[in-house]
Formats: sequence, structure tokens, C-alpha cells
Amino acid sequence: MKTYPAEPFRIKMVEMPNILTKEERVEAIKAAGYNTFQLKSEDCYIDLLTDSGTNAMSDRQWAGLMLGDEAYAGSRNWAHLEATVKEYYGYKYVVPTHQGRGAENILSQIMCKPGSYVPGNMYFTTTRFHQENNGATFRDVIIDEAHDPEIDLPFKGNIDLKKLQALIDEVGAENIPYVCLAITVNLAGGQPVSMANMRSTYALCQKHGIKVFYDCTRCVENAYFIKIREEGYANKTIKEIVLESFSYSDGATMSGKKDGLVNIGGFLAMNDEGMYIRARELVVVYEGMPSYGGMTGRDMEAFAIGIQESVRFEYIQHRVEQCAYLGDKLIAAGVPVVRPIGGHGVFLDARKFLPHIPQEKFPAQTLAAHLYIESGVRSMERGIVSGGRCKITGKNHAPKLETVRLTIPRRVYTYAHMDIAAEAIIDLYKNRDKIRGLKFVYEPPMLRFFNARFDYCD
Repeated sequence: MKTYPAEPFRIKMVEMPNILTKEERVEAIKAAGYNTFQLKSEDCYIDLLTDSGTNAMSDRQWAGLMLGDEAYAGSRNWAHLEATVKEYYGYKYVVPTHQGRGAENILSQIMCKPGSYVPGNMYFTTTRFHQENNGATFRDVIIDEAHDPEIDLPFKGNIDLKKLQALIDEVGAENIPYVCLAITVNLAGGQPVSMANMRSTYALCQKHGIKVFYDCTRCVENAYFIKIREEGYANKTIKEIVLESFSYSDGATMSGKKDGLVNIGGFLAMNDEGMYIRARELVVVYEGMPSYGGMTGRDMEAFAIGIQESVRFEYIQHRVEQCAYLGDKLIAAGVPVVRPIGGHGVFLDARKFLPHIPQEKFPAQTLAAHLYIESGVRSMERGIVSGGRCKITGKNHAPKLETVRLTIPRRVYTYAHMDIAAEAIIDLYKNRDKIRGLKFVYEPPMLRFFNARFDYCD
């Protein structure tokens, strides 16, 4: 029987959640337009909407807040964060941003232009928006298996080098400013990328003069999977694996709200001095001075400490295995989930969970709403609603993966909370035939999953 590691921390402070009745939850989700993003946090018992900025900080991080240097320029906390990023991630230059999408914006403005193409291992919502908003076209070059929730592979986030080469042959290397390589791949279920694939992708791109930029938001989770799954890395430290990973890239965008173990913050890092100079100018326009980029001094101090804590094996082992614990309970009960279980949550396969609801009636959105009604557990749709519409045709992007993401915040919930979530999902699965689909009553023009509103189909 598989065992799971105990929490590698002591709990010194608790938050008392508000537990609504089922009748109250029905009214709450109706008022939210059946969109879990529109629910009030206080109305959610177990909040698995996202792992972004929902981390519990350590005593060392809280102590670091008291060292905040809030100077408008030249903050000593920025010096600490910059030195930490260079030490742990290996890049020459770092530009701070308020969070990951701030870094995506600056990178896209510098690199993308009309007629360019950005290949990547599956899209992410805000990343693709920034690329397209600056005239580029995103092309998915992830391996085919990543789109099949039932295939169990150790590195399901890998780039398909044949697809990448075919795109280079089709549009020309000069029209590909960079490859966007996510470690791990969020919308594929938190799937990792192997070191061998990173190395091979970088070699191919260097051959054609194409840069490689990582979305490294969950790079520590990726490193853990490499350590336990890839030959030759069992005896490497997480820090060593992270450093080697970044050596096969030219730069990265980072949201510190995930593996940085903080509630806000991010950065854009690179090795090219000319690009750094341009990014340093743009950050003033969109984020703040190059010595804070939208963060407070205390935030930067906590961020630096979080990067250091994130590579502790005991921490990342528990973080990833807690996700596996929830996933394994669901698999044992026959609930369809994306396999293998990823590093930051469990993804329910809404197509198989609700096979009677066609994709155009939003099965994942429906499932997320009903999970909240039944249990007070808040989750997130990751399917056709998140996919959005094609800017050219206006038609819905219809991803093969139609999922509900149960994203586990770091150092916040116990295994008992995972038991409650699992039991609610299993009960809902047993009564799935009673659930009916949704329709739009308000559809925003962009990134619609945040603010859209729904009602039941007639």
C-alpha cells in the first residue's frame, strides 16, 4: 500500500472557514452566474480554485516582511531577490514584475510581432493572450499523448521535436522569435518536461537561431518529477536539477505566486544584455521601477526566502504527493481524472464524468458549479470556456481536454481536507446523470472564464 509523507511543517496559526449549508451554496453559485471565479472567498469551505498566490508563508518569510525596504529605487530587498534568482536559476539579468502575466506582457512586446509564430507545449490563457495581442500566432507542439487524459506517461509535457521542426520548415526560423516551454504544463494536468527533452529542444532551437523561454512558474515541481522519474537524477538535489533545467534556455517568465511560495510577485529573466535593457525600460511603463517592478520591499524579501525554501526536498515531496493522495483516492473509486497526477492539482476529466453533456454546453463549467453546490469545494473550469474564441473565425477553441482543476495551495490544507474533497467528488460522480449543462448569459470579449456568467440550458 502506498504511503504519503506527513506535513513537513508545524501549524502556528489557523483561519476559521465559513461553512454554508447546501441551500446557501445553491444561492451563492446562482448569484455568481455559475462561475466559481465569481464566488466570494468567504463562501468557500475548501478553496481549490488556484495555487496562485494562495500559499501559506513560513515563519522565516513572515519575519522577512519586517525587513521591508520600501524605497522607490535601490531597495535592499530587490538586491536580495535579484541575487537569489541568479544563484538558484542561473540567469544573468532579472527584471521584477508584480506577477507572471506582467512578465508575459513585457516578453511578448519585445519578442512578438505581426506574422510571427510562438510554438509551445500547450497554451496557457494569459500567455497566449499576450502573444496574440502583439500579433503572434500560437502553435501547440506538445506531444500528442498530452491531449489524452487516460495515457499515463512520466513526462507528458514534452515538446514534440518533429512538430517543432515542421513548424520551422513551414514558416521559417526567422518568424519564430522564441519557443515558450512551460515547466510544468498547467492545462495538461500539471505534467512535467524531462531534462532530456529540454536539452534536445534547446539544441534544436540553437541550430536555427531561435530562443527558448520557459514559463518556469512551477519549475520546482518539475524538478521533483525529474528526480524521481528520470534516469541519472535520483542523487541530484532539487537545486541542482533546477539549475540544470534553466541552463537549456535563454530566459524565463516567473510567477512567484506558485513555486516562489508568496502571495504576489514575479520576474522576467534572461541572458541577453540588449533584451534586458529593453525590458528594463518597459517595466517602468507597466510595472514600476526596475528595483521593485510592482512589488513592495517586504514582498521581495519574502519571495527571495520562498525561492530558497522551495528547493527543500521535504517540502516539495509533500507538496506533490499531497496532490497524488487526492488523485489516487479518486482513481480507486473509478472517477475519471487526467493521468498521471500532476504537480499542482488533480484534473477531473469532465467529458467522461458528464458524458451526456456535449462540450458546447460546458461540462467542465457545469461540474465545477455542482461540486461547489454539493460540498463547498471551489474548483476551476479548464476546457472550452477557458479556451476562448479564435480571433480570426470567432469560433470557440474546442480543446481535447475538458477538465475541472482542483488546485492545491501550498502548505494550506491537510490530508483530511483532501478526504472531504474526494468524498464529495465520488458522491457527485455516483449521481452525475442528474446534472444538466449550462449556457452563456454573459460572455466577455477576452479571457472570458474570469467574468462570464451562465445559467442552465432549457
